Amino acid sequence: MWVLLAFSVVGVAVIAERMIVYLGYGLGSDRWLEGVLEEVRAGQTGEALTKAVAYRHPVARVVEEYLKNLGRPAKVRRDNVSRRGTLVLEGVERRLRVLAALSHLAPLVGLLGTVLGMVVAFAQIQTLQGAAKPSDLAGGIWEALLTTVFGLAVAIPCMAAFHAFESHADKIARRMELAVTALDDLLNPEERIGAEGLPGMNVSASEKWNSVG
Repeated sequence: MWVLLAFSVVGVAVIAERMIVYLGYGLGSDRWLEGVLEEVRAGQTGEALTKAVAYRHPVARVVEEYLKNLGRPAKVRRDNVSRRGTLVLEGVERRLRVLAALSHLAPLVGLLGTVLGMVVAFAQIQTLQGAAKPSDLAGGIWEALLTTVFGLAVAIPCMAAFHAFESHADKIARRMELAVTALDDLLNPEERIGAEGLPGMNVSASEKWNSVG
């Protein structure tokens, strides 16, 4: 139970920290990106870069890197954008593996506690040498089952939060690909960095971005 309590504290801390980070990105990234693309389309790349630097969303970091390397060779620009996107997505996905680990370990720890509790209960019944009543056995079993209950109570919120955060990270990765592809269409239509299409959905966001680069 003490181990499960520690798991729950870590899980709550990670969920709260990730929520603060994602809320800090702000809303309306699609609308912001449309505005930046309009400025690029009008030839105002300097204003677009200023907006990208000032905006906190991960998509802005990729747009910023692209515009900063606009005058450099295509391969250099591609490598720099890919490197920056990978680092940004690592920050977006930070600590999500902790939630995944907790969602898998908590039920196992709870089950281990239940098994150990039942072993102790049956050992105590054995010491009674036949004078045990059904209530003696039932009391030990329901007490042992509490660890499984608490293990599931820790695992379910952690798993739900992990999938929710992972879905949000995947959405950010897709928006980053969209931003790079749109900039290529406007500024370098013959050199499309993101023209290979969206990567598979069965990999992490950072792996998706690496496949684009």
